[in-house]
Amino acid sequence: EVHLVESGGGLVQAGGSLRLSCTASGLPFDDYAMGWFRQAPGKGREGVSSIDFGGHSTFYADSMKGRFTISRDNAKNTLYLQMNSLKSEDKAMYYCALDRVFRYGVIREADFHYWGQGTQVTASS
Repeated sequence: EVHLVESGGGLVQAGGSLRLSCTASGLPFDDYAMGWFRQAPGKGREGVSSIDFGGHSTFYADSMKGRFTISRDNAKNTLYLQMNSLKSEDKAMYYCALDRVFRYGVIREADFHYWGQGTQVTASS
């Protein structure tokens, strides 16, 4: 059975940083592209970033470029999201998920599967 477990969320001041982790089990981790999504209260799920199987290709939504960095450690079955210069509008539940392929230039919720339970991120202004 596939499990994805996110961690690392919390409350920080605006301008601060957090690093999220997503640990996977029950699947050959390096066979899958991975992605981060977020969902703010009252809004739909939004794609944040994605990364290919080997960690060589990445994609970022426009509002995250230059502030967030996605990476993965296949030896540890773990996906990361380094978030710097956090803003109050980054407040959301953050989820990881996997995709069978890496899709250049796009990140769509419908392409991803096996979602984790989420970790809450809040940046106070």
